[in-house]
Amino acid sequence: MRVFVALDIEDAIRERIQRFMEGVRGFAPDARWVRPESLHVTLKFIGEKPADAVERIKSALAAAKADPIQLNFRGYGFFPTPKAARVFWVGIESGPQLAGLAAAVDETTFALGIPKEDHAFSPHLTLARGGGRSGAPAWRKGDAPKRNFQILQEKLAAMPAPEFGTMTAPEFFLYESKLRRGGAVYTKIARFALT
Repeated sequence: MRVFVALDIEDAIRERIQRFMEGVRGFAPDARWVRPESLHVTLKFIGEKPADAVERIKSALAAAKADPIQLNFRGYGFFPTPKAARVFWVGIESGPQLAGLAAAVDETTFALGIPKEDHAFSPHLTLARGGGRSGAPAWRKGDAPKRNFQILQEKLAAMPAPEFGTMTAPEFFLYESKLRRGGAVYTKIARFALT
């Protein structure tokens, strides 16, 4: 099973982001746009694991403790840089609790032999990918100036920074990711309350 840990987002925020995406998608027609129902805040990508390992991950994550987390969705950006953009994303502002939860998940899964993250936690919602398959935020070999998002960047620069709303996340999830033609399909396989 291919799995990851993430927060879900509220429907009202998802709908605002979907309307925004519909309004700007034509400015980057060659990008691969994320389906709005797939939007989530990744805390940790784990990868391919056998079913028994997934059960151990579920048990370990159930012990992770954190308070509910307030998230404000606003603005946008590009990974790894605007000139070499591979990923177009919406920004997330939050207090230290979000990074703390990501760190707790990283520590919990590390105890199970899953490698720790090699970059600082950078909360965002990926909206589109262009120029290669990787959605990683860090610079990768082969990254160079790209034009995938150039027109989109020009149009966005003339607009005020978008605001999508604020929510409080009461829980996080272990998701299964199934790769299909037309994009991955994500299914929640375990829920963990934030108390």
